[in-house]
Amino acid sequence: MAPTPLTIRMHERDNVAIVANDGGLPAGTALPSGLVLVDKVPQGHKVALEDIAADAPIRRYDVVIGTALKPIPAGSWVHERLLRMPDARSLEGLPLATAPKNALPPLAGYTFEGYRNADGSVGTRNILAITQTVQCVAGVTAFALQRIKAELLPRYPNVDDVVALEHGYGCGVAIDAPDAVVPIRTLRNISLNPNFGGELMVVSLGCEKLQPERLLPPGSVPIVDTRGDGANTTDAALDVVCLQHESHVGFMAMVESIMRQAEVHLARLDQRRRETVPASELVVGVQCGGSDAFSGVTANPAVGYCTDLLVRAGASVMFSETTEVRDGIAQLTARATTPEVAQAMIREMAWYDAYLQRGAVDRSANTTPGNKAGGLSNIVEKAMGSIVKSGSAPIANVLAPGEKLKAKGLTYAATPASDFICGTLQLAAGMNLHVFTTGRGTPYGLAEVPVIKVATRSELARRWHDLMDINAGTIADGTATIEEVGWQLFHFMLDVASGRQKTWAERWKLHNALVLFNPAPVT
Repeated sequence: MAPTPLTIRMHERDNVAIVANDGGLPAGTALPSGLVLVDKVPQGHKVALEDIAADAPIRRYDVVIGTALKPIPAGSWVHERLLRMPDARSLEGLPLATAPKNALPPLAGYTFEGYRNADGSVGTRNILAITQTVQCVAGVTAFALQRIKAELLPRYPNVDDVVALEHGYGCGVAIDAPDAVVPIRTLRNISLNPNFGGELMVVSLGCEKLQPERLLPPGSVPIVDTRGDGANTTDAALDVVCLQHESHVGFMAMVESIMRQAEVHLARLDQRRRETVPASELVVGVQCGGSDAFSGVTANPAVGYCTDLLVRAGASVMFSETTEVRDGIAQLTARATTPEVAQAMIREMAWYDAYLQRGAVDRSANTTPGNKAGGLSNIVEKAMGSIVKSGSAPIANVLAPGEKLKAKGLTYAATPASDFICGTLQLAAGMNLHVFTTGRGTPYGLAEVPVIKVATRSELARRWHDLMDINAGTIADGTATIEEVGWQLFHFMLDVASGRQKTWAERWKLHNALVLFNPAPVT
């Protein structure tokens, strides 16, 4: 027996809907409305609900995602080759903080077990991070890291992991260029992430442009609780292992030096214990990657509902990906708490527009072959599905790339849309828990913070059953609501933050490299 044809129309004024059935629907299929498909329409792709004239608007989410390049009969497959993408919304004349400011009711009584730091922040993991000033030291640090994990880490059972903050920056770059501030502050703030417990250990080559004192100048080094009881806090000295130091005679001398210093930090971290803290101590970064047409139907709306729950609980939530929200800028500036916050968003969009122009590309370069295979025709359609991760709360803060978050509520943290650069910049902002939605599927993960993966489709969740943590495809299947999946995610986040559960990425140790966003020239 053939399955009942399922389509999803996002708004009553839309003239297209997407096909929800696994495998799509063949030509000749009669929809419950009586419309008969002219073409075979793959899952997630759009079907014309009415005749669409040439140059007429094509609407999804009640937004014009393009105009028809030729007449499109009702029942036809509407794909990217039939659409002309509209121009980007001008950054002039945008609504500034005009949306109604209906305060969300507080959500009290939710807690997790976290690691309280001397600076007041809270970690969800207890990790020793070894900061590197330059790529040149990566091989030596990686060798030492293997030995640390094998020989030292088992002696300190309260430490979750040891990670090296490897990157491609530090030398061969225009270190004094104005935009060099972005990668430098990014690496600095990652080193100070709450999951690292305030323990700073640096491996330097010695001759690099990014010297340790420039990366972590006086005043940026955190306060260290030297006894672990909060009663004896001092400014930490910058602990640097310099590989070119004359005491390092031979390779193994370098390795032993790194191991010796690592053990000092491991011993302090091992004294730390989880304690009950309010859910307001969560700093959550939300992101999507490998998106499809279901992203804006299932996973991202569920994440958006969860975002509202977190904001109601007093937590901090960041959404990002400048290119993937640019076409929804009018919705975002209207939601700003003040005109100043709206103007800050506009400044970040304008900066990124100029950045793309310098590279002789535009926002249309964002959509991937996988996005299109999943039913997303262009960046406008993709953006409408992306911004719903931000929920409905007012946007209270804006961060430039690499800046550290210092406020509660909902924040727009400006980042490129690249999964790896976005995750890196959200780490720098102080993220202690990460939520990542995917429709096409990606094994993305970070060693520095737990990454919760949310599948947009049940077929993906079944096929990647040991990679996806939450199946939001149940929303499209009709077996769960957006609210139910949002609450499921909220409770799972508290369990993961407490260490009661590990994500699949943690279990498999699937960790992508950090990628520093460097808009400055390379020399």
